[in-house]
Amino acid sequence: MGLVNTIELLDHAEKHSYAIGAFNVINLEFLNGILEAAETVHSPVIINIAEVHFSYVYIEQITPAIKYMAENARVPVVLNLDHGMSFETVVRALRCGFSSVMYDASKKPLEQNIEETRLVVKMAHSVGVSVEAEIGQVGGAEGGRKTARARKEFFTNPEEAERFVAETGIDALAVSVGNVHGFYEGEPELDFELISELKRLTGIPLVLHGGSGISDDDFRQAVKCGIRKINFFTELSKMATDRMKELLETSGDTLIPDLLKEAKNTIRNVVRGRMEVFGSAQACSLPGNICPTGGSCVTCSVCESSPEPKPASSCQKKTSPLSNDEITDIVSRVVSRIIKGV
Repeated sequence: MGLVNTIELLDHAEKHSYAIGAFNVINLEFLNGILEAAETVHSPVIINIAEVHFSYVYIEQITPAIKYMAENARVPVVLNLDHGMSFETVVRALRCGFSSVMYDASKKPLEQNIEETRLVVKMAHSVGVSVEAEIGQVGGAEGGRKTARARKEFFTNPEEAERFVAETGIDALAVSVGNVHGFYEGEPELDFELISELKRLTGIPLVLHGGSGISDDDFRQAVKCGIRKINFFTELSKMATDRMKELLETSGDTLIPDLLKEAKNTIRNVVRGRMEVFGSAQACSLPGNICPTGGSCVTCSVCESSPEPKPASSCQKKTSPLSNDEITDIVSRVVSRIIKGV
């Protein structure tokens, strides 16, 4: 099937009121476990690689493996840069062939966030790659080692979100609504009214970061209010780690292959459970088209379920080619920022 961008998937999720899980990958055990779960429950899936994890995973090495597995997967697969913090990182992901990028300038002033995100959108859209960005600040640590509590002063402002979406042209918006990265200090308290208001004003798919520790009921309610993508990593990592510790404690002849196998199986089971809660399980059998940006629809079970399957060309993302002058301007601005360390 090949990699797809998030636009077609999130549109399908919007029509059928479910959310797509985005699960971070740091090695092949994570990747295999996640994809096995997706195929088992016939769910589209988003593979995240976060910039904060670049010290663990070299994207130039793992991307070919992800592309190969996506080509042979029976479900739609997105490869997404999670929390890209610089233009240099975004360009690196685009060169590797990521099908989606998240650019995070949320800690910068609003005007700067808009300006930089708009530039990323121009770059990514010119090559058919979708863009997610963030406004407000999702607290906590992306690496997931500490606990944190959401701070209301950092919640997403609806009016600013409406302007941000209109002026940047992003495809999905990450919001701060009581969610934090890593584990929660106390019980999470999501602001469902705020989620609904953000959805009403922006009109685009909303993304919930910091899924670890949120209850199943709160997930379901968030999806009802407009959340269409949910990031989930910390709890996944901890449960795989706990399983490996258990194996080491109960078996005296455990070797590394045994640990890696158990980690993969645990990841698969956890991801499968999250997909059930997010509502994406069996989404590939629902009416509509979830098609690869550059492949044939006949390999897509969603398209096959449609009364009139569309030709591959009709499923490709409609891009807006840039002129040579526009491309030169974008590249020069990015290179200038990289050199200056902005």
